[in-house]
Amino acid sequence: MQSNIHSVSLEVDKCKGCTHCLKRCPTEAIRIRDGHAVIITERCIDCGECIRLCPYKAKKATYDKLEQFDHFKYKIAIPAPALYGQFVNLDDIDYVLTGLLHCGFDDVFEVSRAAELVSDYTRYYLHDPHIQKPVISSACPVIIRLIAARFPYLLDNLLPMLPPVELAARIAKKEAKEKHPELKDEDICAIFISPCPAKVSYVKSPIGVEKSAIDGALSMSDIYFKLVSAMKKIKNPESLSKSGVIGVSWAGAGGESSALFNDKYLAADGIENCIEVLDQIENDNFSDLEFIELNACHGGCVGGALTVENAYIAKARLQSLRRYLPVSQNRVPPPEKDGREGVPEEFFWSSAPEYRPVTMLAGDKSAAMKKMMDIERLTEMLSHLDCGSCGAPTCRALAEDIVNGEASESDCIIKMRQQIHDLYAEHKTPESDDAGQEG
Repeated sequence: MQSNIHSVSLEVDKCKGCTHCLKRCPTEAIRIRDGHAVIITERCIDCGECIRLCPYKAKKATYDKLEQFDHFKYKIAIPAPALYGQFVNLDDIDYVLTGLLHCGFDDVFEVSRAAELVSDYTRYYLHDPHIQKPVISSACPVIIRLIAARFPYLLDNLLPMLPPVELAARIAKKEAKEKHPELKDEDICAIFISPCPAKVSYVKSPIGVEKSAIDGALSMSDIYFKLVSAMKKIKNPESLSKSGVIGVSWAGAGGESSALFNDKYLAADGIENCIEVLDQIENDNFSDLEFIELNACHGGCVGGALTVENAYIAKARLQSLRRYLPVSQNRVPPPEKDGREGVPEEFFWSSAPEYRPVTMLAGDKSAAMKKMMDIERLTEMLSHLDCGSCGAPTCRALAEDIVNGEASESDCIIKMRQQIHDLYAEHKTPESDDAGQEG
């Protein structure tokens, strides 16, 4: 896995130095320095939690604009199924897809189509007796990066299959060339409409492949208003949708799991809940389960930081929309061989993600051990209040920063107050006590 290019960034002039983001970052990637937040890029997994929580809108996601792709002859929109849950009283997905064509795209390929293929092949993959179980879904890039940073022993449990968005871009480009043989590879671009910053980052720093077939990523909230305007003018939408209940259900937590027709699964959403589940898997508490679906955002992709609607309202809308859909429109024939061998090779990663420790103290083992001992000693000396006033999320994080030369003991307000008290006690005189009493 190559070095990450992040989509989450900070607008310093808007930051007030509060501790909302500091306390909730799952990888302790944020510090408060000189009155404002600082993002430690090596630790950031682009979950977007800080964007969601910041009351001053100081955190933002960097994404592409549609105008950047005007030089391509053929632009394909790759909408995530979470997009359909953003609209009031939507009873036909074709209105959204036709609206995208009116917004300047030449073609549309639904991520939900590819999701239905992944669901089928995952079912076959789970029949392999040699794979590590429970298998953990690899659809959410935040979860993969989190495992690579904090749960290295679970890397072998990850489903080594390309996410639906990557497959959608590949199939879309292939179909475009079949329909328009006059087009060259460099004429076609696939543009993902993303519900979250993590998937924007995936385009720049793909997981499992050297280079993504996706050429850019737009924010769902950015395209939403253009779409609403375009959809109002549509009376008879084109018949474009080619996905069913299974694919659209991937937008919400539990959708991927339910498509496996297997009751030995667990689905969790929200980054804190996902971390708790990963802790339990590492302790071998879910040995009877076959599949684990984890979504970093509450509610699933509908809860992404780049969406417009409340996650649970969007999920309710999708439940209504699904009533008009077939179960699936993208089934694959039963394979000749079961297990991994029954899945086409092009559906798998070309390279597996590697362990990327965010807390590596030193390259040399003995130096790292010494630092670890110093951190433990300092942590014991601190207050254990984890108040965040020092600019670090926990007392242990402050101890680590001190050992790494990025902070000092005086940053701890409790420690500094005690030092001031001790200094006063050391220098006070009987005369000062008498003066204090007279006053």
